[in-house]
Amino acid sequence: MIEIIPAIDIIDGKCVRLSQGDYNQKTIYNSDPLEVAKMFEDAGLKRLHLVDLDGAKAHHIVNQAVLSRIANQTGLIVDFGGGLKSDEDLKIAFESGAAMVTGGSIAVKSPDIFLRWIQNYGADKIILGADAKDEMIAVTGWQEQTETDIFSFINTWHSQGITKIISTDISRDGMLQGAATDLYTKILAAIPGTYLIASGGVSSMADILELQDAGIPAVITGKAIYEGRITMAQITQFISR
Repeated sequence: MIEIIPAIDIIDGKCVRLSQGDYNQKTIYNSDPLEVAKMFEDAGLKRLHLVDLDGAKAHHIVNQAVLSRIANQTGLIVDFGGGLKSDEDLKIAFESGAAMVTGGSIAVKSPDIFLRWIQNYGADKIILGADAKDEMIAVTGWQEQTETDIFSFINTWHSQGITKIISTDISRDGMLQGAATDLYTKILAAIPGTYLIASGGVSSMADILELQDAGIPAVITGKAIYEGRITMAQITQFISR
């Protein structure tokens, strides 16, 4: 069964969602991310993808207090990302309760630091963020597109021990137009042995079932939940089957 991982994105300590990573297309859904996290936990979910959007913009961790509250007051396994650029950022994230951290831009711009994180903390605690548009990696909060294709990027870090990958098709993120199932299928075929977490575009349980049928191990969903297109009751029913 595919693993459903809900997402909470943080700006100014509040739960928000962006469309296609655009900070000017922001919707605030809840002023208390802990309340949202507890709702997910009550539904039977085990994981949480927590993104520090302020951190992504500032290039350093900002919302560690939100991470700490959620990690200390729920039993959710939290993976944390957004703005982690230094060893100190990583230390703060783990000390604040993150079980895993996600790094994307850092793996492109400072591969030596990212490699050190893998060596110091173990590949099981580091998730590679592979965000792409037209199959080319994008970084810096998706504001900068590189000339590196997603397949060679993932393969480079897979050879260094990374197995967990979050891949977002930027063109679909927050648009509720369906997941990029074809892209994720191609990734799994090109780089076997990866625990690929699909992200972006999920609009309904039907999209999640499509990803499951395609053999995708896990999926992140956020806006579909906040917009009521996927209910907590549906999630509870799905994971209790």
